[in-house]
Amino acid sequence: MSEEQTLLDREGDAAADYLEGLLDIADLDGDIDIDVEGDRAMVSVLEVNPGDLKDLVGDDGEVLDALQELTRLAAARETGERSRLMLDIAGFRAAKRVALEEVAAAAVAEVQRTAAPLKLEPMNPFERKVVHDVVTAAGLVSESEGEEPNRRIVVRLP
Repeated sequence: MSEEQTLLDREGDAAADYLEGLLDIADLDGDIDIDVEGDRAMVSVLEVNPGDLKDLVGDDGEVLDALQELTRLAAARETGERSRLMLDIAGFRAAKRVALEEVAAAAVAEVQRTAAPLKLEPMNPFERKVVHDVVTAAGLVSESEGEEPNRRIVVRLP
């Protein structure tokens, strides 16, 4: 096992420990799944009882984003390295990824049809990453512009 793989496993384990403690404090049931995707630890909290974890997601994922940052801090404290782990709760990010991939595919089709650059609505870093990946895979170019929270992607031909 490589040193990077070992670090990602330690990061995932630290995140799982932190999240298990959080679930215990909040008296919530959830199964924790740890995976490694590329160069990131991926940690998911899966619902045992439908709807139980909706408060941990919040409106449009705001609470999830905050919990991800706290979980990254807990993992970094354990490993001594900056964490880039991704957290999903109750499948929120997985569903969001599918919807964003559809938005990105539609943007690619529009730019290919018109040859004109297309500005998308402002997105958070997770959302932009998903769109950048789809656009790049389609052979087009995407760039982020603007400042948070109004940072958006512009899709154009190469």
